[in-house]
Amino acid sequence: MTVPSDLSRLLDEAKQLLPEAVKLRRRIHAQPELGLQTPLTTQAVSESLQGLDIQIARGPSTTGLIVSLAGRQAGARTGKTILLRGDMDALPMPEDTGLPFASEIENRMHACGHDAHTTMLVEAVHLLHRHRDEFAGTVKFMFQPGEEGYHGARFMIEDGLLDADPKPDAAFAMHILPNLRAGALAGRAGPAMASADRWMILVKGRGGHASAPHDAIDPVPVAFEIGLALQSMVTRRHNVFDPVVVTIARVSAGTTNNVIPEAVELEGTLRATSPGARQAGKEGIERVAKNIAAAHLCTAEVEIETGYPVTVNDPGFVDFARKVARELGGDNGYIEMPAPVMGAEDFSYVLQRFPGCIFVLGVMPKERDPSGHVAPVHSNRMILNEDAMATGIAMHAAIATRFLAVS
Repeated sequence: MTVPSDLSRLLDEAKQLLPEAVKLRRRIHAQPELGLQTPLTTQAVSESLQGLDIQIARGPSTTGLIVSLAGRQAGARTGKTILLRGDMDALPMPEDTGLPFASEIENRMHACGHDAHTTMLVEAVHLLHRHRDEFAGTVKFMFQPGEEGYHGARFMIEDGLLDADPKPDAAFAMHILPNLRAGALAGRAGPAMASADRWMILVKGRGGHASAPHDAIDPVPVAFEIGLALQSMVTRRHNVFDPVVVTIARVSAGTTNNVIPEAVELEGTLRATSPGARQAGKEGIERVAKNIAAAHLCTAEVEIETGYPVTVNDPGFVDFARKVARELGGDNGYIEMPAPVMGAEDFSYVLQRFPGCIFVLGVMPKERDPSGHVAPVHSNRMILNEDAMATGIAMHAAIATRFLAVS
């Protein structure tokens, strides 16, 4: 196979692109957008790609873009196609970083690094555009909104954007991680991230005076018992090597201190790394809630909203990407993940259709608090090492050039 002699030049060029990357990332960070409609972010992407020889496709369901770049080597029209993805949406939460480019919109923050994901993909377009004479086939860049629970990837798939000719032969994405050494890449074959389902339990009793619980049917202690029993279910009914995580994130009941309420709401998430454990977890939540409620003369209504599936990395593509990462960053440039991450990703929908993988990119900040604590993703204090974006830009480009090299 004829391929570039090394990948170090891509990393060197990515470092040259870093000033523009930092500028774009900070622009996006200051104006975070939620959900499937991210017009400001999409505009920033479009403006940053002006003047390049690319094609752009849009769908009706989101403000997402598919940017296509064709190689110029012989066989470009009949060569393979690879999809590279970056998500664009933020989170509905306050920012307390104190950064000069912090969010300008109240209760919105890029706390999961999607601003960096988008930026790295934009600069990868520029980098690969420079080298389009060196590969055949097509690179598709998926700029996707709505990752934070809105199923943006699924909507873009349903809009036909991913299956449009030429259809991808493989797909690759990265997710930043502030708790990992800056510039390091990490991955694993098989389940890489968990499924995520939202559940809600409504425990109903009979209200009354707080001084006379025997004249009422108090749902509050019943809800507490259900919460504890769900944790026992996780540890006693599920194989520790096929993990399930049940988290109770919200409890709501009552109006004042001397009234026993009629009902209590519990809400949380269920995470799993296999379809079997996911289904067993759903059945367990319903069984525990309804039977404990019945034992105390209450009722329990259980609602489970199906979320993202398990993100499964293709072993063959992981082996390929691992080699690219090590060539790009040396033996210390890649770390094998010992276990899946229990967070979820809607890139899982893409990997259900095409072989590929998602890797983690370390962006540990240079300065930490005296305890050494690093604010994780989804923290109101999450910051990242912007220099590490050069590795992400180069990795996108390296994956594409290696995959589309003419044999």
